[in-house]
Amino acid sequence: MRIVFLIIVLFHGLIHLLGFVKGFGFKEVKELTLPISKPIGFLWLTAAVVVLTFGILQLLNSKYSWLVGLGAVVISQSLILMFWKDAKFGTLPNMLILLVTMISYGHFNFQKLVQQETRHLLSQNKLVKNKIINENDIGYLPEPVKNWLRACGAVGNPYTSIGKVTQKAEMKMKPEQENWASATAIQYTTIGNPAFIWTVHVKMNSLLNFQGRDKFKYGKGTMLIKMNSLINVVNERGEKLNEGALQRYLGEMVWFPSLALSPYITWEQIDDNKATATMTYKNTSGSGTFYFNSKGDVTKFSALRYKDNEPDAKRHKWEMNITDYKIFEAIKVPAKMTSTWKLDKEDGLG
Repeated sequence: MRIVFLIIVLFHGLIHLLGFVKGFGFKEVKELTLPISKPIGFLWLTAAVVVLTFGILQLLNSKYSWLVGLGAVVISQSLILMFWKDAKFGTLPNMLILLVTMISYGHFNFQKLVQQETRHLLSQNKLVKNKIINENDIGYLPEPVKNWLRACGAVGNPYTSIGKVTQKAEMKMKPEQENWASATAIQYTTIGNPAFIWTVHVKMNSLLNFQGRDKFKYGKGTMLIKMNSLINVVNERGEKLNEGALQRYLGEMVWFPSLALSPYITWEQIDDNKATATMTYKNTSGSGTFYFNSKGDVTKFSALRYKDNEPDAKRHKWEMNITDYKIFEAIKVPAKMTSTWKLDKEDGLG
């Protein structure tokens, strides 16, 4: 679909050159029956250049392609209106360009919002330098948690205060969805002042995609999902979302083991292979249970978590199951995992 669009833009841009050719008298153009002066011929050339430039910027995924696209539509459509009898069919590709321009503008605005929020979130957290986690730091923790911090390499390595995770995923927006959607995501997490911001791009098909942003900050959770960067599908906040975002933050400790030492978290050992963490921050609380194997690795995190934010929303079991580990910056962290809602009828992946 992208290639087809670029071909249309290329052809549309080149057609504008006919007005330039006729205006400057290089050749008779029978398709254009109305007279064209040299100044107007120059405008036809300008339109061709701007339309073609828009196509190139789209090919390069330039974040400013929307600006050139808007200029292309304005110049091209103005000429079409002046020469409506001969050029009216050029309105169709202009409408298509305008639609793509609006989507590009929406994407630009969404990315600008996320970048501003990310900068502000990171600015609220100071980097902890020259702090090495040692045995004294973990002495008060339950044995399974201590074993995990040793096994993953956190003990003896620097304390992590800010982390970044990049993800590739297959997602289902609803349990009844037949096909899996491809997704890419980036998350920044801060430890001292507990917070995260997660941005995801989900491709449903060649025409439909979603951009989402989940945020947990000051003990509050917010969720924003836009269809093709333009239409709000979800824009939520509230107490249930606060709790759910905190539990998600708690579970993602598996990527940032330093979080186990947070003063906002209390631990309770269940048995030799399980421990429950409870976090309270800014009047928001939530709990979840970590499962460990004999090697000290975390294999699963489970929590009763709100999936929705409606007044009658209920908690459902939410599980993160870890299937593979890799070492990043000397710390052994999950490299492959699943996230599953255990719903009444069937599991929902999210």
